[in-house]
Amino acid sequence: MSYEFFIAKRYLKSRRKTKFVSVITLISVGGVLIGVAALNFVLSMMNGFEKEVRSRIVGTTAHVSVFASYAEGIEDYQKLLPEIKGTKHVVEVAPFIYYKAAIASKEGSDGIVVRGIDPEKEKLVTDIERNLKSGSLNLKAEGDEPPGILLGATLADRLEVELGDKVVLFSLKEGSLTTGWSTPKASKLKVAGIFETGMYEYDASLAYVSLSTAQKLFNLDHKVTGLHLKLDDLYKAERVTKDLELKLGYHYYAVDWMHMHKNLFSWMALEKYAMFIALSLIVAVAAFNIISTLIMVVIEKRKEIGILKSMGATNTSIMKIFMFEGLVVGVVGTILGSSLGYVLCWIQRTFNLISLPAEIYFISSLPVDMRVLDFTIVALAAIALTFLATIYPAKRASQLTPVEAIRYE
Repeated sequence: MSYEFFIAKRYLKSRRKTKFVSVITLISVGGVLIGVAALNFVLSMMNGFEKEVRSRIVGTTAHVSVFASYAEGIEDYQKLLPEIKGTKHVVEVAPFIYYKAAIASKEGSDGIVVRGIDPEKEKLVTDIERNLKSGSLNLKAEGDEPPGILLGATLADRLEVELGDKVVLFSLKEGSLTTGWSTPKASKLKVAGIFETGMYEYDASLAYVSLSTAQKLFNLDHKVTGLHLKLDDLYKAERVTKDLELKLGYHYYAVDWMHMHKNLFSWMALEKYAMFIALSLIVAVAAFNIISTLIMVVIEKRKEIGILKSMGATNTSIMKIFMFEGLVVGVVGTILGSSLGYVLCWIQRTFNLISLPAEIYFISSLPVDMRVLDFTIVALAAIALTFLATIYPAKRASQLTPVEAIRYE
C-alpha cells in the first residue's frame, strides 16, 4: 500500500473539525449510490421491455423471410426448399401470402392485413398456436361450412364476432377489379379462431386464412408471397440472410427480423441511451458534491499538506492523496448502488411487485432483464465521473507551498 493511499484512508476515517464536511461526504456517497441503482434498475427495465417486444414480434413474424426480387410472388416455392433447408442454422420453412384486404361482419367493417398460411407448417415457424386464445388452426372448409379465418382479439371485438360467426373478406389487391364499376372479389369465411399476441398492431389488424383461400381471393394461382424461416439461433439471422442471397441468386432476397423492424428497435435503443444520459445527471450532481467535499478537506488539512511538503512530498503525491479520497467515495457509492440495483431487479423479477394494466400494456408486470454489460458500463461511468471530480481540488491542494499552508494555521 502506497503512503498516499494510506493517508487518504486516514483522512476518510478521521473525525472532521467541521461536521458539515462529514455530512457532505455521506451525501456524496448517497448520491452516487442512488444514481447507480436508478440507472441499473431503469436500464434493466428497458431491457425487459425490449426482450418482451422482440419475443412477440419474432413469434408473430419469423426469424428470416424470403421474397422474389422482381416477380409478384414465388411461383414454385417447393423447388427452393432443398437449398433453403440446407442452409446452416435453418430448421423450418413455411410458405405465406401477405396482402391487404377489407373485412365485414354484420356489425361493422375494417381494413386489415391478410396472411395466407399452411397451419401445420406455420406453427413450426411462429408462435401462432401458442397465441391462439380460442378455437383451432383448422382453416379448411368442412361440409357446407365456408373456410375458416383467424382474427386478432382486438379486431374480433371491433367487428363484434365470436367463434363460428361469418365474415366476408374483400380483396384490395391491384388488378382484382375488372373493368368498369365491378366490385372487389369477396370470400365468405367462418371465424375458426381468435388469437392474441399482446401487440396491438397485430391484434387489431391481422387475420390468417389458409393458403388456398388466399390464392383464390387474390388471384395468385399457385404462387406465394414468400417463405418464413425459423433458425436455431435468432441472432444468426443476419448471417443466414447473406448466405441465402448468395445461394438463391439475384431473383430472390431475404430480410431478417431485425431489419424488418429496424425503426422500432432503433427507437428503443435511442430511448435507452437517452435514459442513461438523463439518469447519469444524478451521479454528476454527486460528483459536484465530491468536489465541494474535497475543497473543504483541503482547507481543513492545509497544515498537514504543508508538513507533508516540507518532509519532501511532491505535488503528484499530494494530488494522489486527495484523488484517492474522492475515488474511495465514488467506488463505495458505485458498489453499494450496483448491489442495491441488483437487489431491486431481483425482487421485481421474482415477486412482480410492480404490476401494469394488461389492457394498456401487453404484459401484466414490469419486466426486468439484468445484463452484466450494462452494470459494468454504469459502474465504470460512475467511477470515471467521480475521478474527474477529484482533479480540480487535488490540483489546488498540490499547488499549496509549505510556508503558505502552515501560515494559515
